[in-house]
Amino acid sequence: MKLLESLYNLDNINDAADGYIIGIEDLSINFKNYPLSELKEISLLCQKNNKELFVSLNKNMHNQDLAYLKEALLLIDTLDIKGVLYYDVAVVNLHNTLKLKTPLVWAQEHFTTNYQTMDFWYQYGAKYSFVSAELTLDEVLTINSKTKANLIVPIFGYLPMFASKRNLVKNYLKTFKIKDDSTLNYMEKEGKIYPVIDNKDGVVVYSSHILNGLREMLILKEAGVSYVYLNTFLIDDMREIIKLYQDANKTNALSFEKCIDEMLEGNTDKGFLYKETVYKVK
Repeated sequence: MKLLESLYNLDNINDAADGYIIGIEDLSINFKNYPLSELKEISLLCQKNNKELFVSLNKNMHNQDLAYLKEALLLIDTLDIKGVLYYDVAVVNLHNTLKLKTPLVWAQEHFTTNYQTMDFWYQYGAKYSFVSAELTLDEVLTINSKTKANLIVPIFGYLPMFASKRNLVKNYLKTFKIKDDSTLNYMEKEGKIYPVIDNKDGVVVYSSHILNGLREMLILKEAGVSYVYLNTFLIDDMREIIKLYQDANKTNALSFEKCIDEMLEGNTDKGFLYKETVYKVK
């Protein structure tokens, strides 16, 4: 099993991670976005350091995005890119129309919850599936045992809960004539603090707590899961944390996990790994 992390700093390319996920400006949300003109250099840096590279093109596409999306896909296909994350089916259509060879990654976040749909997209080039963070550990294990796709399972970091094309924070500030030009804000609700990104791509609201599933990672590894993903967003000690994840084994896992909890001042939890989602009709 390999460890992927979001690449917020190019200086981290020689850290303990096995690979990285990056976004491309104007074509991606929830990741650190880089200009398309820098992609070749980043790909070469990863090759030099023996790291895998995935590229996210996971925003909802509009007609005016299609020419740029095509340009990005054609460039990616000339580079050593392991896979392309997508949300919008336009990526799949272009990928297959252009007969590109770079595998796709089905990454529709809250929808990647069952092996049958994963296998449906597999036949259209999605050799990987980025698993929904709302699944329990048992559900992930079941899916992994049944799907043809290689799974990428989020196991650490703030989790994206909600995204909107609308600039909800900026509209609020404008309505109440509050001056604030920052792209990072925080929302308090019921005693919990949620990071909120508001930029030209819209709004993303993240979980209040940081998922820390180090011990669960070992269970996933034993089950043959291909990748786990560590989100480095707003995490300062990521080099040390990724090293602890990489060096974890059955003997030290509990102490390593507690060490990370302390580094993050106790603002950690297990997300949905042991919490089933139940829909009730009122």
